[in-house]
Amino acid sequence: MKIHKLLNMERKSIQTSRLQISYLETQSKASQTVVFIHGNASSSVYWKGTMNALDEKFRGIAPDLRGYGDTQDVLIDATKGMSDWVEDLQALLEKLDIKKYHIVGHSLGGAFIFSLIAKYSEQVLSATLINPGSPFGFGGTKDEKGTPCFPDFAGSGGGIVNPEFANLIAQNDKSTDNPQASPRIVMNSFYWKPPFRPESEEELLDGLLSQKVGENKYPGDFIPSSNYPFVAPGKYGSINSASPKYIKDTISNFLNSTSKPPILWVRGSDDQIVSDNSLFDLGTLGKMGVIPNYPGEKVFPPQPMVSQTRYVLEQYKQNGGNYTEFVIEDTGHSPYIEKPDVFDKKFHEFLNGIA
Repeated sequence: MKIHKLLNMERKSIQTSRLQISYLETQSKASQTVVFIHGNASSSVYWKGTMNALDEKFRGIAPDLRGYGDTQDVLIDATKGMSDWVEDLQALLEKLDIKKYHIVGHSLGGAFIFSLIAKYSEQVLSATLINPGSPFGFGGTKDEKGTPCFPDFAGSGGGIVNPEFANLIAQNDKSTDNPQASPRIVMNSFYWKPPFRPESEEELLDGLLSQKVGENKYPGDFIPSSNYPFVAPGKYGSINSASPKYIKDTISNFLNSTSKPPILWVRGSDDQIVSDNSLFDLGTLGKMGVIPNYPGEKVFPPQPMVSQTRYVLEQYKQNGGNYTEFVIEDTGHSPYIEKPDVFDKKFHEFLNGIA
């Protein structure tokens, strides 16, 4: 991993109209702003290298989302989808008097961008999606159009998370004692492609462990279902916010947005978290025999997450937008950390082509 000498980067905290938000900032006097949105089980610190590599004409801002990092611990109303995060960011930008910006999102943060553009497209100069979660949400859908497997959206929401993983986060566990749920093992097995290990591993692990855990936080509440895998979404927390149940009209609003900023879609070739056969999807795990009582692929196939993203972006293109898909070979879920030189070159070309 390329080591960036961190210059002119500050951790700040500001009271907005909604909550106290913690964020990283670089180049505060630059002419343009790039906003970075982290994924699940991480925080703003995951963006340090990428932010520090920005051209000096770009100001970098990376907030800790509600439920993560050092931002005020306020419950997420999942029934509004990702709207709590969208409105939190809007409140931060208003407080900082930022009217136009480039947005970058990774994983859950990439899926968030669909909701952001659906409501505030006119403020977005460009969008970079890095291994984004499906625009239709995580879990419980079965084709490229995002058709739910069941009416209650079973197979998505807080009940699909390994509870021991959440428990170990709550305990701030940094060991490797639990091969199936240790946060360190999960991070090094799935956030990037082994045997890669970032030199900033300890700081990144601390970012993962900063996630707020609790019944209505992470992984969130859930309800029993008669449908495989026998859990359906609850009403609170980040994973429920990413359920297809609460996406509602987000995609139609995204596709029909007044302004259509150019999109760069970057993904790692060997991602095991967001893929058409994700090892975090209960369709894949059922097919593999890991989850009992699997009803078969016709009823609950692996969610085609990458195909769903491509389907929506192709529609976006047909509606007047444009996107570029860029695959970084021999990387996993975080190619911007695994191969920063390759990522930064493409990312900077994209930004400078718009700036």
